[in-house]
Amino acid sequence: MTFTEKARSIFKQAVVDYHVTDNVDAPMKNPFVPGGIEYDLYTKCWIDAVQWHLEDLIRDPEINPVEAVALKRRIDKSNQDRTDLVERIDSYFLESYREVLPLPNATINTETPAWAVDRLSILELKIWHMREQAERTDASEDHRERCADKLAVLLTQQQDLSKAIDALLDDIAAGRKYMKLYKQMKLYNDPSTNPVLYGKK
Repeated sequence: MTFTEKARSIFKQAVVDYHVTDNVDAPMKNPFVPGGIEYDLYTKCWIDAVQWHLEDLIRDPEINPVEAVALKRRIDKSNQDRTDLVERIDSYFLESYREVLPLPNATINTETPAWAVDRLSILELKIWHMREQAERTDASEDHRERCADKLAVLLTQQQDLSKAIDALLDDIAAGRKYMKLYKQMKLYNDPSTNPVLYGKK
């Protein structure tokens, strides 16, 4: 089993588990052992699923402004949690390949493996929701057909991205590529670098 086959299976499980309650406040019941990559992949997709639905809620044109601000702050925190988790997954890859000596002509990729895996997780959510739209009995036939066409594109994109991730991991393992982990330095989340926050002191 390739890494992306395992990841997609875990992502699918997380998406299905989330939709058992379809509630952004439902507790995550991660079936995997904490500290393992499987646990982190499941948590990653669960965060994405919750945030997907928070993004739906905040787009309600009749939302109470106070509730909207609270939701925006929750989404911001979710984004930070997501970033932290992606960096932890990249740390797993760094550790996995730490003894690989890059070849003299080795090159670096435009993104780290975990940020590509991040896109794979979100694709799983897009596929789930597009399939839901393609099968809606209360929607028009035209709507279902358009969504079915989009679903086919998403499934192709999932396969292409999976092959690209697995090829990248193979290249890193063989020394043809190497990776670096650059921490996401989000200045607006840091009270010492956001002028709105440190200016109030």
